[in-house]
Amino acid sequence: MENRKRSIRKRRIYRIRAKVRGTHERPRICFNRSNAYIWAQVIDDTKGKTLVYTKEKGSNTDCAVKLAGELAKMMTKKKVVSAVFDRRGYRYHGVVKAFAETLRNGGIKI
Repeated sequence: MENRKRSIRKRRIYRIRAKVRGTHERPRICFNRSNAYIWAQVIDDTKGKTLVYTKEKGSNTDCAVKLAGELAKMMTKKKVVSAVFDRRGYRYHGVVKAFAETLRNGGIKI
């Protein structure tokens, strides 16, 4: 059962990544989570470079809000104001939704 769930999620990730590309003007925000950590990075896919990276211990919505606040500050410091959101196959609710809404409140256009 677990293998089937993983393969379905991998296919979903590939399907999303086929459509979502980050450029220099609008880099890709890649969000990922595990049971212990959540992390996000801002990637310029044309150059293959990570512009900003941040990680937070914990995986609840409070940690996601804190992580998004940090990331928004780092992005504005690097003069990145708009981006494309890559949710990595996760559903848009709970932790992912809290992360995205906090980024928007932080001044980042998604």
